[in-house]
Amino acid sequence: MAIDLTMPILVVDDYNTMIRIIRNLLRQIGFTQVDDACDGASALKLMRARQYGLVISDWNMEPMTGYDLLKEVRSDPVLANTPFIMVTAESRTENVIAAKQAGVSNYIVKPFNAQTLKSKIDAVFSEAPESPASAA
Repeated sequence: MAIDLTMPILVVDDYNTMIRIIRNLLRQIGFTQVDDACDGASALKLMRARQYGLVISDWNMEPMTGYDLLKEVRSDPVLANTPFIMVTAESRTENVIAAKQAGVSNYIVKPFNAQTLKSKIDAVFSEAPESPASAA
């Protein structure tokens, strides 16, 4: 299944430099619509105003972490099915397990390049239950 390169993507990180890096990597892959938020609370506000095809969020942010954002998204019936990739500098097993249990679609450990990001995005959308016909 081809990924829609025009789908809106939301990048959530409290460091502008990291937002810029991820935005540039997404552009290299071919994505054209990228919004950003500096924390989970502002990301939620954006998500409730616009439907995103993918959220890429840092774990460690204040006041609302990426993990808390993920739990909020999964508990909201309107947002619950939004693909969500967690980005973190920590590869601690308990974080990966907690994110999986909270419903994360995929997980990326910093640093990463465009190829890693693309493969994680491809994996998210190859597993997404789009329609019964695509599952057959």
